[in-house]
Amino acid sequence: MAVDTPPPPSATVEVVVVYAPRLHSLGGDAVFSAVQIGPEELKQTPRLDQALENAPGVSLFRRTSSLSANPTTQGVSLRSIAGSGAGRALVTLDGAPVNDPFGGWVIWTALPSEGIEGATIVRGAGAGPYGAGALTGVIALQERGARDGLGAMDVSVGERNAYRAAVSGGTESVLVTASGESNNGYTPVRGKIAGAADTPLDLEDANAAIRVQHDFNGIQVAARAEVFEERRGAGLEGARSTASGTAETITLVQPATEGVGGWRLQLWTRTSDLANTSVSVVAPRAISTPANNEFSTPATGYGVNAAYQGHLGVATWEVGVDGRWALGTDHEQFKVVNGQYTMGRDAGGQTFVGGVYIESAYDQGPWLVTGGARIDRWTSDDGRLHEFVLATGATTLNSPSPSESGSVPTARIGVRYTVDPSLWVRAAAYAGFRAPTLNELYRPFRVGNDVTEANPGLTPEKLYGVEGGIGGDAPFHWQGTLFYNQINDPVLNVTLGKGPGTFPIAGFIVAGGTLFQRQNAGEIDAWGVEADASGDITTTLNWRSAFDYTHARVDGGSSAPQLTGLRPAQTPAWTATAGLDWRAAQKLTLSSFVRFVTTQYDDDQNTRRIAPGAEWDGRAAWSLGPAEEIYAAVDNIADAKIATGKTADFVTSLSEPRTFRVGFSYRR
Repeated sequence: MAVDTPPPPSATVEVVVVYAPRLHSLGGDAVFSAVQIGPEELKQTPRLDQALENAPGVSLFRRTSSLSANPTTQGVSLRSIAGSGAGRALVTLDGAPVNDPFGGWVIWTALPSEGIEGATIVRGAGAGPYGAGALTGVIALQERGARDGLGAMDVSVGERNAYRAAVSGGTESVLVTASGESNNGYTPVRGKIAGAADTPLDLEDANAAIRVQHDFNGIQVAARAEVFEERRGAGLEGARSTASGTAETITLVQPATEGVGGWRLQLWTRTSDLANTSVSVVAPRAISTPANNEFSTPATGYGVNAAYQGHLGVATWEVGVDGRWALGTDHEQFKVVNGQYTMGRDAGGQTFVGGVYIESAYDQGPWLVTGGARIDRWTSDDGRLHEFVLATGATTLNSPSPSESGSVPTARIGVRYTVDPSLWVRAAAYAGFRAPTLNELYRPFRVGNDVTEANPGLTPEKLYGVEGGIGGDAPFHWQGTLFYNQINDPVLNVTLGKGPGTFPIAGFIVAGGTLFQRQNAGEIDAWGVEADASGDITTTLNWRSAFDYTHARVDGGSSAPQLTGLRPAQTPAWTATAGLDWRAAQKLTLSSFVRFVTTQYDDDQNTRRIAPGAEWDGRAAWSLGPAEEIYAAVDNIADAKIATGKTADFVTSLSEPRTFRVGFSYRR
C-alpha cells in the first residue's frame, strides 16, 4: 500500500531591510522627556507635522498645519514656552539638519510621512550630538529602510479638489521617495467680515528623494539627494509664496560589530529659495493693494559632523565635532506708488555655528546615568542692507552690519532609576542655545498691514532648565514630567508702535497696522507639567492621551519693560490630545483623535486674543491584506471654527472647515 509523502515545508522568505548608516545610540535619551512617534501614527495622517503634534507642546508657530501655513511660520517648537517662526527646536533626518538655512523653519511638504520610519522627540535643551539649535529640544527623524519592492504608498482625494499621491520603494541599496499634491484650499477669513480680497489658501507641492548606499568592507556609505517645491496662496488676493530647494547628504559609518562603538562622518548641504508677496487690505476687505514683493531669497547651508564611540569599563562614550555655515540674500521690491513698486532692497549675510562635544552613558542594573558637555563658536558677519530706487538704481541706504561673534558652553546631565520592571523615576538638568537666523538678523518683512524690522545686533538665545519625571508600564504605559525652563535673551517681535504714523526705522505704517522689531527681550520664565499615557481597554480597543501645561511669562528687564508679566506670543497654557483605535471587525478599524488648545495671543502685547479651540478628526480603514487598506477620513468632524490668527484691526483667521477625504494606503 502506497504511503503519501508529506509536502516539503514552505520556503521562508527573508525580508532584508537596510536603514541609513548610523551609529548605535548611547541610550541616554531615556533620562530625558522623550516621546516616540511610530509608523502607526505616521500612517494615519499624510502630514508629518500633524503626526508629531500627537505629543503636546509640539507645534508650528501658529495653529495652522503645513496644509495652510506660510513657509515662514513653519518653524517648530517644543513645550509651548514661546512660539517662533524660525522654530526653537532642531529637526534632523538621519543626523542632517532639515531646518531652512535662511529662516530656520521646516518645509514639511518636503518630508512625506511615507518616507519616514519614525521620530524621536527629546524635549529639553539639547547638547551632545544635537548641537546648536535644539533650544527646546530635538526632533530626530529616521528615514524608511530600503528593501526590494514597494515600501509605502498613499493615494487620496478629498473636498476642495484635493489630490495627493506619495510612494516609497526601491531595492536593498536604493530608496526612492516621491510625493505631490494639489489642493484648492479654504478661505481663512469667513463669514460677514469676509470680502472680495479674501481668497483660498490653495497649495501645490512636489518632492523627490533618492538614497543610494553600499557596504565597503564594513564601512557603510550612503548618498542622499532631494528636491522640493511648494506653491501656496496666502488667503488674500495677490499674496502668494513659493518655496523650493535641494538637499544632499553623504554619510560614512563604520559601526561596532555589536552595540556601541565605531565612527561616523557626515557631510551635508541644503539650498533654498523663497518668494513671497504680501498685500495691504482696504476696509471693508473689498480690495487688496501690493505691499511687498520678495521675489527671491537664495540661501545655502552646508555642514559637517563627525563622531567616534568607545567604551570605558561599563560606560560608553562619544566624542564629536560639528559645524554649520549659512549664507543668503533677500531680494525684494517695496514702497508702492500709484500701484507700482518704486524701491528695491537687498539684505543678507552669513552665519556660522560650530563646536566640539563629549557625551557618556552608564547603564547598569537599575541605574542609567548620562552626561555631556560641548563648546560652540558662533559668528554673524558680512551683513548688509542696501535700498535703492528701482527707476534709476540710485542708492538711498547702504548699511553694512558689524560682525558679531562669541562662544557658548552648554551641558546636560540626567539620571534614571528603575524601581521595578513597571516603575521608574528620573531627573535631568541642561543648557542649550540657538543662534539667530539670517532672516531674523537681516530681513525686514510685511504681513498684511503689519511690518517687522530685522536686527543685525541679535545674539543667541540661551535656555537653562531642570526637570523630574516618573513613569511605568503597568497596568498601562504612562509618564509625567515637571519642568522649569528659563530662556535668556529670547528673540521676540517687540511692538514699537501702531499706525497710522511715520517711524524712523520703517517709514509710514498704515491704519490697522503695527510696527515690530526683532529684539533680545530680557528673559522668559516657564514652568509646567507634561504627561502621556496609552494602553488597551480590550484586545480590539486601545487608547492614548497626553497633555501639556506651561506657565510662561516674559521678564522684559530694561530692554523691553513693557513686556514684563505678559505671556509670549503664540503660547497656549494648556494643550491636550486624546485618541481611540477600535478594530470593530476583522477588517475594519475605526480611529478618532481630538486636540485641544487654550487661549493664546497673536502679539507680544497680549491684545490680539486667540480663543481656545478643539479639533476632532476621525478615520475608518478597511483592510485588503496584510499591508494595504482603503480608508475614509474626516478632519474637523464638528466643523469647529478654530481661530488661528488675529490682525491688528482684530480680523480673525480660521482653520480648515470640516473636510472629507478617501484613499488607498500601503505600508510594509
